Amino acid sequence: MSGCNCGTEQADKLERKTLLALLYINAFMFVTELIAGLLAQSTGLIADSLDMLADAAVYGLSFYAVGKGVLHQAKAAQISGYLQVILGLGVLFEVVRLLLFGSEPQSALIISIGAVALVANIICLVLISKHRDGGVHMRASWIFSTNDVIANLGVILSGVLVAVMGSRFPDLIVGTIISLIVIRGGINILKDAKQTRESAKCA
Repeated sequence: MSGCNCGTEQADKLERKTLLALLYINAFMFVTELIAGLLAQSTGLIADSLDMLADAAVYGLSFYAVGKGVLHQAKAAQISGYLQVILGLGVLFEVVRLLLFGSEPQSALIISIGAVALVANIICLVLISKHRDGGVHMRASWIFSTNDVIANLGVILSGVLVAVMGSRFPDLIVGTIISLIVIRGGINILKDAKQTRESAKCA
């Protein structure tokens, strides 16, 4: 349950409302960033778009887990963690592909879309901050939103460096870093879900 002073039913309602808003924002930004990433030949934007997709799925699973038992919440978080790791590995594959076959990232598009994504994720962070001390499914959502803001700043920085240096390598480096952040976040959530599940069984 979230940290507010209202009853369980009201808290669950607030969690569902928050998660639904997060789901819509991330689904929209996934499509926007993926299209822009392909047009801009940017691994940073593509990585961030897949991160948005993972987050949208996570928020959907968390929405399902609201009001259910601790084990259900831990299971939802576990699935979310695995999804994060898989998508992170997928981004690493894309980085290697573009490294081998070449790319010409468009700095202006990277910076502008990165800025839009940053605003979207700051909104998500504000929305989820009220529930970050809730169940494991909500803690997972908080971790994702925090990682997203960091990733967006990296994307914007990569666009600036691509423009200044005239090199594609800042974009490839940021794409790699984002993928590692996604994988690390997934592993942390898997650990949290495991601990929550074990505690529930011992209770």
